[in-house]
Amino acid sequence: MQSTRARDDPNAFARSLFDGLPERYDILADVLSFGQNARWRRAMVDRIVAAEPRLVLDVATGPAGVARQLARRTGGAVVGIDLTEEMLRKGVENVARDGDSSSRVTLLVGRGEQLPFPDGTFDALTFTYLLRYVDDPAATIAELARVVRPGGTIASLEFAVPVNRVWQASWWLYTRALLPAAGALTGGREWFDVGRFLGPSISNHYRDYPVAWTVRAWNAAGIASVGARRMSLGGGLVMWGRKAS
Repeated sequence: MQSTRARDDPNAFARSLFDGLPERYDILADVLSFGQNARWRRAMVDRIVAAEPRLVLDVATGPAGVARQLARRTGGAVVGIDLTEEMLRKGVENVARDGDSSSRVTLLVGRGEQLPFPDGTFDALTFTYLLRYVDDPAATIAELARVVRPGGTIASLEFAVPVNRVWQASWWLYTRALLPAAGALTGGREWFDVGRFLGPSISNHYRDYPVAWTVRAWNAAGIASVGARRMSLGGGLVMWGRKAS
């Protein structure tokens, strides 16, 4: 169980939730997304590849799954940043297996809310499953946009709540009952806690910050031409846009 103190601090809570999970994180992500995580990530990375960036920042990189894919598919350099040192250690191991592209991936400890880079450093930026773990999503989006050069591309992936009421009911059953059970069967108590946390976390986030709000926040941060694609009956949401010149 996570402490009340950890829950009051989204960064501390994220660390406490995911510490101890990196060895099987990708399996967990597949379970939580009903096997759709890889497809969702490809759809997000497609938006970046089309922009042909030389330098990309991947925020909330975890064990570097997105960062590795970006390096392979863009041919450019990628910096991955994450709060959880244990996740990054697993990321270093994963990157080392990638041959030529491994030399183009750098992993750092850091927070999306306070990035250690000058304005306009990156040609493109991705972030995955980030905004539910920050105090101020609007300020975080503005900080992410700050480090992207004018004309650069930003893309994100988040869990979402289906719009269709029938699928909402199925989604509710899956996230409230099946996810915790699947997590427990797959990885024990830690994964049970993640599975139990995820459904209410997603519901609460999209109640407070619906897609229309998020689009406005991107626009307010100077991100233009914002697009959004719901995937897998609305369980995943890929967004993208361009930093205004």
